[in-house]
Amino acid sequence: MPHFLDLATPKAAGLRAILDEAHRRKAARAGMPRGAVDADAPLAGHVLAMIFEKPSTRTRFSFDMGIRQLGGSSIVTSAGDMQLGRGETIEDTARVLGRMVDAVMLRSNSHSTLETLAEHAGVPVINALTDISHPCQVMADIMTFEERTGRPVAGSTWAYLGDGNNMANSLIEAASVLGFDLRLGVPHGYDPDQAVMATAGCRGGSIDLVRSASAAVDGAEVVVTDTWVSMGQTSAKEKLAAMMPFQVTEAVMAKAQPNALFLHCLPAHRGEEVTAAVIDGPQSAVWDEAENRLHIQKAILLWCLGKL
Repeated sequence: MPHFLDLATPKAAGLRAILDEAHRRKAARAGMPRGAVDADAPLAGHVLAMIFEKPSTRTRFSFDMGIRQLGGSSIVTSAGDMQLGRGETIEDTARVLGRMVDAVMLRSNSHSTLETLAEHAGVPVINALTDISHPCQVMADIMTFEERTGRPVAGSTWAYLGDGNNMANSLIEAASVLGFDLRLGVPHGYDPDQAVMATAGCRGGSIDLVRSASAAVDGAEVVVTDTWVSMGQTSAKEKLAAMMPFQVTEAVMAKAQPNALFLHCLPAHRGEEVTAAVIDGPQSAVWDEAENRLHIQKAILLWCLGKL
């Protein structure tokens, strides 16, 4: 079953096919109304179930618009509105959904919930965010880099600053599979998942964990960050203090390559992980990045449903 649970399982050929399709479909829609269906309507008659355990803006709108543009439809719900919220097992929920829809997208608190759903659904399951990984977002990041530079991501140099969270984990997987260099500037005590790091190392990726922002961004073509306090976490003064040396400022961006891109998955907290001057400045590509969630999600759906 072609699930999209992380960025390691599809391997390089699968990720490359998704990226190429996203670029192609975005170009083909130039000038079309956003609600218009793609000319080939490849998912006509298909239904996507979208389940949210966490709030969402970009994920919800991009997947919902994406399945519509592909000719299909969606059913959107929160876990609290389902019997899941009253104690029905994930396994039983998965078996029922697999009889009624063609694919399931889950935005979950726990990666284990996603894996259990995929094991029992009998239809493709897509990871729209868990505590361990955020693969759809990182694919949109890579698409944005390729769109802005006009070349494949392989061989490029990326820097990530801040918390070693799900974004960091997915970037590690992507770098090791697609062949770009990644330096992670992360404070002690906030490292990425060690299993993700170890597995990526076995694939031979050029991934370095460093303890200063300047060392991470030196010569980088892309600088990425994320919020320091994730959804469901409470603000912690100790964590914010540890993260402050990794804030993306104009001085930090100046250490990267002159035309380096700044990326952030949003929502952003200006004055914490990034300054307003950077996110609203000329090197920021965050709005293209946000739009590209739509195009990459469409390609992921097509890959999962055997249309690529």
